[in-house]
Amino acid sequence: MADFWTWQLTLPTALAAIVIGYLLGSIPFGLVLTRMAGLGDVRKIGSGNIGATNVLRTGNKPLAIATLLLDAFKGTAAVLIVAHFFGEDASVLAGFAAFIGHIFPVWIGFKGGKGVATYLGILLGLAPLMALIFSIVWLAIAFTTRYSSLSALVATLVIPVALWILGADKIAAAMALMTIIAWYKHRANIARLTTGTETKIGAKG
Repeated sequence: MADFWTWQLTLPTALAAIVIGYLLGSIPFGLVLTRMAGLGDVRKIGSGNIGATNVLRTGNKPLAIATLLLDAFKGTAAVLIVAHFFGEDASVLAGFAAFIGHIFPVWIGFKGGKGVATYLGILLGLAPLMALIFSIVWLAIAFTTRYSSLSALVATLVIPVALWILGADKIAAAMALMTIIAWYKHRANIARLTTGTETKIGAKG
């Protein structure tokens, strides 16, 4: 836990990490790709979200996969770029900023996605083993229930605990904050899960 209090950051470094992370995270790939494919505004179907699960409701699986990968890798890119130029502690901050950027992108009125793919991409950059664990948990829940939201809720809950147990205090703290925000963004999904009205994976909008 002592490691948590020894951040190697200057104010200019922290600001650079935040700006780079936020700008990369705020790219709304789901919206861009569906418009480029002539499918209109993905925010007008299904959940109204710009993430891969809602893109899948257009019926275009390759586009949904592309959205998933790009939303994830923009988080990874933010972490790795900032780590290269400013160090590991700055990369944690950049990852968090990328997550915020995806959820509150300046380009589309601060109304973005729920951050699950970007959360995974950030993990891939900060703690690759945890990205694997996240994926396994997500797939296991999704396979048994076909609820994307439930898979995300469980996976994001597991990760901060696992990181804390392994002693990665700084990353655990950042991911815990992201988990809280992700759960808040999923509050409507949680309500639908409790009433049995949540849309399952693959259902069209």
